[in-house]
Amino acid sequence: MFHHVKKLLLLSSLTVMSIRSSAQEMPDMWTTGANNKANPNLEWFKSAKFGLFIHWGLYSKLGGKWKDSSYYGSGEWIMNRAKAPAAEYAKVAQTFNPTGFNAEQWAEIAKNSGVKYLVITAKHHEGFSMYDSKVTDFDIVDATPYKKDPMKELAAACRKQNIQFGFYYSQFLDWHEPNGGGNKWDFKEAEKDYQQYYRSKSVPQLKELLTNYGKLGIVWFDMPGGLTVDQTKIMIDSLRKLQPNCLFSSRVGHDLGDYRDFGDSEVPPTPIAGAWESIYTHNDSWGYIQHDLNFKSPRDIIHLLSNVASKGGNLMLNVGPDGNGRWPEYSIKYLLETGKWLKKYGESIYGTTYGLIPAQPWGVTTSKPGKLYLHIWQQPDNNQLKIAGINANITSVRILGTTQPLAWKKIGSETIIQLPATLPDARNTVLIMEYKGQQQDLSQLHTQTVSAHYPEITMSPVWAVFNGAASTKSFTYSHYFGDWKHDNCAINMTQPTDALVFPLQVQEAGDFKVVLDYNCEAGAATQPGLVTLGAQQLPFLTLPTGTYDSHQPMLFLQHAVGVIHIDQPGEYNLTVKPAKANKKELFRLRNVILQPLQ
Repeated sequence: MFHHVKKLLLLSSLTVMSIRSSAQEMPDMWTTGANNKANPNLEWFKSAKFGLFIHWGLYSKLGGKWKDSSYYGSGEWIMNRAKAPAAEYAKVAQTFNPTGFNAEQWAEIAKNSGVKYLVITAKHHEGFSMYDSKVTDFDIVDATPYKKDPMKELAAACRKQNIQFGFYYSQFLDWHEPNGGGNKWDFKEAEKDYQQYYRSKSVPQLKELLTNYGKLGIVWFDMPGGLTVDQTKIMIDSLRKLQPNCLFSSRVGHDLGDYRDFGDSEVPPTPIAGAWESIYTHNDSWGYIQHDLNFKSPRDIIHLLSNVASKGGNLMLNVGPDGNGRWPEYSIKYLLETGKWLKKYGESIYGTTYGLIPAQPWGVTTSKPGKLYLHIWQQPDNNQLKIAGINANITSVRILGTTQPLAWKKIGSETIIQLPATLPDARNTVLIMEYKGQQQDLSQLHTQTVSAHYPEITMSPVWAVFNGAASTKSFTYSHYFGDWKHDNCAINMTQPTDALVFPLQVQEAGDFKVVLDYNCEAGAATQPGLVTLGAQQLPFLTLPTGTYDSHQPMLFLQHAVGVIHIDQPGEYNLTVKPAKANKKELFRLRNVILQPLQ
């Protein structure tokens, strides 16, 4: 089935290396960093902040169904999950005819949604090429009745809208090819020749993409495998000769990418230096599933985008068009609504750096020189925004997009801004604070703001001071297949000296219910723990939630352990620890939640 195959001497020394071929084992592989040597073309990427991912292939035609079975989660993995024979699965191409595809419409929606770059699947793990490849006949021009190359049209349409264009390419997994990674139900692992696969398909196709579609902003690699560090460098060097300014994602492997991609649906808990990206899908699947209607609302997208920007990164949100080439209606509607928000508040996203003020009960911040953007997700019920730690000389505060100044004053270390009774956008109204001089970078500050004017204050252990053996760990699990979730939890708390200390900046006196949000396996349940604040003590026994398994949902319990009283504003330390020495850890603490009581 191959034709026009070029011989590649540069990879003649490839050796076979093992790879995790299951999507359910991938998270650790993805959280690798990028090359320490910064690509000079990264500036556009760091400024862009909002990208659009598109997963589109034969799996889109199937829509989450193979024969009589429906699948949930990652629809692009349906061939693997159904263990569909490669020859039988390839027949799907005979009816794949996306006549509803409209490149101009796709690019226009992306533009009006505020998207600055777009990455689309040229070849996913199923092995089917969504462009006119001369390396294989298993592509949209040769194998389908469509007979056209949609990538040519889309690349041109994106450039017309001034959107950076890029390709996703699964460089190692290929379930269609006998020598490709991953398909063990058709092809025996011992008989695979990964060197031959790289020489005959993977690298030649990557060269086609970098040669035939104009200037590319990104090649978004996925599922590295089969190459040593040196061999990966050889491959990258050969590709860079074609487009030196094109960025390569970190999933090229061995920390050799130009920027860092976090795990699917993962945002780092604190600001991260350098160029990086969080990737999320709009519903539960990357590829189209007809019965998956769990779409993120415009509020969800706006919060996600501002949260990622507040940590210094980019958000790339995925849409999965159907087999006819049409986007889900909710994706169009909610993305365009996000675009309306960005038209008004985009200054607080594009070109920003992480927020100099850490996350607050009211929201998050982003920064530019001399400007601090306050993203208000939750309006305080007294309409007074209190911010500790502003040491620069404030010159003005106003709602972004307006000229009317807001009243503000300083009392001690706090800046108090008077908000209107109703904010223009309840999802996220952005204030711009302009200042002269240098504002102290408080982004890594441990102190938690506590106020009675919010429904609750959620405190992650990543902001606590760790004593003894206590530490933090990121737990990854899934709700549906491939629908990854990530939670940072405090672990290793077995002794009273293994304590978490949360420094608090309390703004108002009052009573607060303490709720511990944790996971606790049955064998560790009924152990005594203690929450303290000054002389006040709240003893508790841990309750079971279930065994942790990365292939299943991780269950958390919100356990109310008692009420504390704070009689005046000020600085306090809230401590969580085991009440006595135990052989097993107390629990995996995800959050401490303080609920003001009226």
